[in-house]
Amino acid sequence: MTTKQIDYCIELAHTLNFSRAAENMFVSQPTFSYQIKLMEDEVGFAIFERSGKGAALTPAGSQFVTALASLREDLKRAIEQGQNFSSKYTDSISISLMVFQAVYFLPEAMRLFGEAYPDVQITPVFQYENGVEAFLRNEVDILFALKEQTKHIPGIAVHDLFESRIYLIANKNDSLAAKNLIREEDLYGRTLMVGGGSPPALRAVQHRLIASGKIRYFNSPDHDTTRVNVAAGKGICLAPGFLNDHSGQFAWIPFDCRETFSCVLCTHKDDHRTALKDFLATLKRLYSDAVAFPL
Repeated sequence: MTTKQIDYCIELAHTLNFSRAAENMFVSQPTFSYQIKLMEDEVGFAIFERSGKGAALTPAGSQFVTALASLREDLKRAIEQGQNFSSKYTDSISISLMVFQAVYFLPEAMRLFGEAYPDVQITPVFQYENGVEAFLRNEVDILFALKEQTKHIPGIAVHDLFESRIYLIANKNDSLAAKNLIREEDLYGRTLMVGGGSPPALRAVQHRLIASGKIRYFNSPDHDTTRVNVAAGKGICLAPGFLNDHSGQFAWIPFDCRETFSCVLCTHKDDHRTALKDFLATLKRLYSDAVAFPL
């Protein structure tokens, strides 16, 4: 099937009207109907039921169009990336991040690197949960991770980037926001948001606080939901410094504990490109120069 037929099929699924769908796709209705029929002949089942009132998706067609729409979006992105790459670049380096703020100096590193390597594209890929799997499938060149996650990954090189500590996140008008350092006793009587895929070091601190019996807790499924709950005044939370977007929306106050996060970049051991090596060096230099930057 052609991309044009895919577009026709998706449009008809939206309008459920052959005349309107054909008009929206700027073709005659006979041409449109013929392409839909060719597509159905190719896949071997009816995608649409025809009637005097228009069209309706068959059960098989409904499932098919859902998958088709996802495939079309992936294809569109692949084409756009290919067009961008072919027009300017001779090589590409992709970096997988769980969230955009995890590597705060990435934009500056991309700018500096681009001055030395204008023909090499740096592509951030945001994968909240499946970054390690994508890296192992060689879908990305660099993986941002916590060092504890890399212990049993074969065939990789691990590059230390920075140490991140634990912070308390609170509303800026919360009395805790005026403190320079938060201690356990400061949280007594408060509600702590926990859960949301917290890394082991953070879970250890959360459990220690809850075990005191002096802190209430509330389960939150992910970091973004937690931020909304904090903004709504439902509680406070602890989080790794690398999740701080430095937008100023919340107060981030260092929490007094021994636990930290070793943040690293992973590359494939057999990837010896000079451009990759220099990009890593650029990132590491930015972090080493930012001595007073809160991480």
